[in-house]
Amino acid sequence: MSTFLVNLSGLVLMALIVWWFWLSSKGRATQHSGGVIDIMVDHGVYEPAVIKTAAGATLQLRFERRDASPCAEQVVFHGLDVSETLAIGEVTTVTLTPTQPGTYRFTCQMQMYQGTLIVE
Repeated sequence: MSTFLVNLSGLVLMALIVWWFWLSSKGRATQHSGGVIDIMVDHGVYEPAVIKTAAGATLQLRFERRDASPCAEQVVFHGLDVSETLAIGEVTTVTLTPTQPGTYRFTCQMQMYQGTLIVE
């Protein structure tokens, strides 16, 4: 009986980890046609985690890394061939001008932090 409870507890913990890092919707969408967007990197999330913009608009994404976790060290924009190292306690600006409409993920190098850039 105790082995069953240990295994069940482990499965529940794994499900919560998967939900927290990959399935939960963190943050509301921030709509921008271009300009500067401040993004906080802390406690396993990007805030805001969803950014909407128009194709061809230039964005300056200012990442402020507060989380000392090695996972938060880098931001990678999948499909845009952009990545940047984020220093702890500093603001790092990533400038993007996405030209093709679509949905682009941005993550840490281990893909634990999750964000979405929606280009319309």
